[in-house]
Formats: sequence, C-alpha cells, structure tokens
Amino acid sequence: MKAIVSISRILVGVLFIFSGFIKLNDPLGFSYKLQEYFSQDVLNIPSLEPYALMISIFVVVFEVVLGVFLLIGYKPKFTVWSLLGMIVFFTFLTFYAAYFEKVKDCGCFGDFLKLKPWETFWKDVILLVFIVILFFGVKHIKPIFGKLPTTVLALLGFILSLWFGYHVLMHLPSIDFRAYKIGNNIKEGMEIPEDAPKPIQEYSWKFNIGGEEKVIKTNGQYPSVDGDFVSVETKVIQEGYTPPVVDFSIESNDEDLTSHYLEQENLIVVVSYSLEKIESDGALKLRELQNQAIKKGYTIIGLTASGDEAKQHIKEAYNVDFDWYLCDEKALKTVVRANPGILELAHGTVKQKVHWNDIGDLKL
Repeated sequence: MKAIVSISRILVGVLFIFSGFIKLNDPLGFSYKLQEYFSQDVLNIPSLEPYALMISIFVVVFEVVLGVFLLIGYKPKFTVWSLLGMIVFFTFLTFYAAYFEKVKDCGCFGDFLKLKPWETFWKDVILLVFIVILFFGVKHIKPIFGKLPTTVLALLGFILSLWFGYHVLMHLPSIDFRAYKIGNNIKEGMEIPEDAPKPIQEYSWKFNIGGEEKVIKTNGQYPSVDGDFVSVETKVIQEGYTPPVVDFSIESNDEDLTSHYLEQENLIVVVSYSLEKIESDGALKLRELQNQAIKKGYTIIGLTASGDEAKQHIKEAYNVDFDWYLCDEKALKTVVRANPGILELAHGTVKQKVHWNDIGDLKL
C-alpha cells in the first residue's frame, strides 16, 4: 500500500503542478474558458461571468499549491480532501461538457495541449482513481522534510504562484503556445493544405414511408426512398483540418484588407478586443506610440470588435489618428492577452508583441 500511495502521490502531485502552471502562465485565457462554461449554452450561470478572472486565478493557484503540498507532505488530510473535491467537480463538469457536446476543449492544459471532451473526462476518471488511493492511504503520506522546512516550502509555493500569476497578467504569458507567438506568420497560419482531411458528417434523413416515420443515415447523399421527406439532421463524426489561425481579419465597413496589411513590411497593430473595456492607462500611451511609429516609417492601425461609435470616441478621447479595423472578438483575445496589446508585423510575421505596460520595450 505504501508503494502504491507513493506512486499515486508523485503522479497526482506532478500532474496538478504541471496543469496548474500551464493555466497560471495564461490566467486570462483560462478565464475566457470559464466564461464559456458559465454561459447560457453550457451551465447557464452567466452571473459568474464577470468574476471569471478572479475564479481563474484562485483555481489555478490552488491547483499548483495542492500539487506542492502533496509532494512535500504538508497537511495531508486537508490536501487529499481538497484534491478529491476538486477532481470530483471537474469530472462531473467534463462529463457534462462531453455528453451534451457543449465544449470542444476543456482548457485543462490551456493552449499547450488540446484534449477532446471525452479524452478529458477519461483523464479525470484515471486521476480520480489515483486520488481515491491517496484518500484511503492518507496515513502513508508523510512530510519529506522537517516541520519548519515543510511549512516554509508550502508558503513559498503559495507566494511564488501568486507572484507568477500577477506577473503574467501585468505583462504577457511567459510561454506563448498560441498561433500568434513571436516568429509565427499569420498568413501561413490561415492556409489549409490541399491534402488536408475534410470533415465527415453523418446525415439522418427522416421520411414518412407508408404512414410510418423512418430514419436513413448517409454521409451526405440524398437517399433514394419511396416516401415523403420530413426532416434532416447532421452530426460531425470526424473533424476536418483546422488551421492554427481562424477568424482573423482586418476589415473596414466596405472591404476586407487582411491580405493588404499582411503584405506590409513595417506594420504596428494595436489590438483591443473591446474599446469599451480598454485600459485607460494603456490607451493614454497610444498617442506617443503612434508618433514614434510614424516617425520611424511604420504604418499603424488598430484592430477591434467594437463599433464605429466606440472607435470615434477613442480617437477623440485619446487624441489618436490611426484607423481601427474590424476583427472577431474571440480571435483578438487569442492574438494577445492585453487590452490594448501591440504587435509588430513584417509581411505577416509577428516580430514583436507586448502588453500595454511594456510599450516602452518596443524596439522600432
């Protein structure tokens, strides 16, 4: 039993620290995933959406801290009870999301690793088994150091987790796993190879045949049936190829300028998924950024999902002259975890990307 508990302790502790760290590296991204869970289409508790970031930070810090506690043997009963409560909740959540096909990706490992809903559920079931072993073998979980060093390590784990979460919120994720990371080409990320697998859909055709309703399934072709057509339902049974960059665009009210701007050699893009929610301290820095960029031969534009009224308000309130173009809000939240965030592009390749706190670090 001691050996089984020791193996379970290491596996669970390491996995919780790893999973927590991945999400702690990008707490804003995890908060967007929580907002998806809280939405009306999933759990239908939209009242929690405004608190998604706060809940995100609490969950990921607690996840890392529990992993540290388990490995060093700090307060075993509290740690194991907390682990059990957390995994039971997430197992239920992932089962609900998978069974009702509500969420395509649980966000357990952020953008580092995308798991399908049922893969996530079975991962949680396996993890639950290991935690149940720890629950019944808690007496075998002993501190690996003395009382004082164990307490100090536990406190350090908590403090460092909080500091790291705060640091990436005030700047950008330390490790960028997204398609818009520095060095990636946005234009290439939008391309679909000719030999890319296509999605396969199952069609369920309902017919009235001799007064009785019958369902005939095909992969798309209309069935040859001697009866009256009633309805058809479709279901994706195999996903096709999805390019790394989706829903990215640079559009005016009249035309799509994406290709035009992704050919520019020296382009500064100011990203604000919502101008209504833009950080005022960040917006105040845009005038100086604009002047420096133009002086050094750059073209500067803005990307937002907000409407014309919000664009005009920002121009007047912060005395900026560059034009704002339209892009999908979800795509902009993926491009950069800041509002505003700034990118330097050269022929579509991301050369620099900074949080508004770090505008001074841009090398133009």
